[in-house]
Amino acid sequence: MFGISPIGWVHTLGSLPAIPLALYMLIRHGRIVPGSTSGIIYFISMVIGAATAFLVAHQPVSYVIGAATIMLLVAGYGVGRLPGLERTKRFIETICLSLTIFLLMVPTVTETLRRVPDGHPLVTDLKSPLLLGAQGSLLVLLIVGLTAQLIHLRKQGRVAA
Repeated sequence: MFGISPIGWVHTLGSLPAIPLALYMLIRHGRIVPGSTSGIIYFISMVIGAATAFLVAHQPVSYVIGAATIMLLVAGYGVGRLPGLERTKRFIETICLSLTIFLLMVPTVTETLRRVPDGHPLVTDLKSPLLLGAQGSLLVLLIVGLTAQLIHLRKQGRVAA
């Protein structure tokens, strides 16, 4: 179904929970919260998706996306454990983890448009206007969303001070 291999299904189903979890945390907290239950499940789901991307990748860019996702996850979840930089940690964490959402959604949207409906996908060419428009929309959402997150964190810092 949809031309997905068994390891492709592990990749897809393993990373799928990250999407609603990210959406939930963004709505509830305005960012990914690493220490929360949702944040821990998000991390596990993203690691499964990023690690298995190396096994299912057909394009060289897929390896870059997988490696970048893992590095951003490690940075985003690890920065809180570093000594010092107390005010900066949340900004670094937010930037890194917001980028992981973007790196999850670009291939998700691309592969969905290239596979659905089964047998007659909406997109057959990587240069399709529909695909490029969807990817461009994700980039705009990243820029606007990350800007709003950083402004919100800055305001929280001022209130705390």
